[in-house]
Amino acid sequence: MIDLEETATHTGPKGVINDWRRFKLESMDRENLPPAKKELLRQMSSPNKSKDDSRANLNRKMSVQEYELLKEEDEGCLKKYRRRCMEEMHSKLSFGPKFDGVHNLDSGEDFLEVIEKEHHSTVVVVHIYKVGVKGCEQLNSCLDCLATEYPTVKFCRIDAVSSGAAERFSDEYLPTLLVYKAGELIGNFLACTQHLNEEFFATDIEAFLNSYGLLPEKELPGVDDEEENDVE
Repeated sequence: MIDLEETATHTGPKGVINDWRRFKLESMDRENLPPAKKELLRQMSSPNKSKDDSRANLNRKMSVQEYELLKEEDEGCLKKYRRRCMEEMHSKLSFGPKFDGVHNLDSGEDFLEVIEKEHHSTVVVVHIYKVGVKGCEQLNSCLDCLATEYPTVKFCRIDAVSSGAAERFSDEYLPTLLVYKAGELIGNFLACTQHLNEEFFATDIEAFLNSYGLLPEKELPGVDDEEENDVE
């Protein structure tokens, strides 16, 4: 098939057309094509031509036969092509590390370290809680769920007693959510559950943080997930 150096996505109308043509050729089921179409596909692929010839082949106008071949089953292939473009763009816009689960901070030193030394693009959400205080245990469960949905966000929790801040964070101020980025406090929510219903879920915490613009875009689902949703 076409040289790998030619597979990068290009901008501009001609680049988009060529990139779509390339993607369509690569995604076809060659084994089940009739002989005539296999031969046409071989000619379109031009595997024995030089790099310059391959570039010229990509930039030439489509023949009627090529057009007929490429337009078949366009809808499904177009969805995959669009998904690939979105994933490439998402990958380019995604910076910083990824995390797994909620991190437990055992001391005030751990608290300061995670704020000061984390990557400048990382959002750090810290839950200050206390065992036995209403809403703290439920909020911890919600953050466990959100940590799987937002792997680029560093979710942490620390017991107010362990942090040495039990006097500053008395029971009436708990649970508290603090949000940091690049070492700066960008969200400070004391007794945050007072803004929620008595029974709340991870989606409620997500909506609450999103209302202040504190969470990044979610990870994109895979192509298979999108196709399954389309079928439903």
